[in-house]
Amino acid sequence: MEQEKRGLPVALEILSRRDRSEAELRRRLLAREFPDEEIDAVVARLKELRYLDDRRLAERLVTAAVAGGRGYGIRLVLDLAKRDIPRDIIDETLAELTAEHDERNLVRNLLARKFPAFDPTAANTREKARVMNFLLRRGFSRSAVFEAMKHPSTDFAENS
Repeated sequence: MEQEKRGLPVALEILSRRDRSEAELRRRLLAREFPDEEIDAVVARLKELRYLDDRRLAERLVTAAVAGGRGYGIRLVLDLAKRDIPRDIIDETLAELTAEHDERNLVRNLLARKFPAFDPTAANTREKARVMNFLLRRGFSRSAVFEAMKHPSTDFAENS
């Protein structure tokens, strides 16, 4: 308890701005020149209080990204890895995501929301490439994107 006296308020202040992974918080506390023992004590206390939870952070980031159409698949892996979330937590979170959501439906919904006038059967090659690249940058698989391009949105909804 004594070791966390100086570091705990600083860590809470860091976490009050935005959620961080354990590794991000450790790095920030290290940058402020706290000793390793104090950082370990602070991290243990924050985990005990449930203020620091990499799994919860990963789930929240994935849910927000999918809901906002900002990412799926490899894009989420890269975003979570950038936040220093452990690989096993990333894999478990993405497994839950794929179990809950059908990628083809997510592609269809994102297409309808971002490109409401887009008709893949009537679009020229340049328009198709633009939309396909948008979806691929979001991390969707090529197969889901190609399927969305082959079928107009009404046919696509029936095939899901």
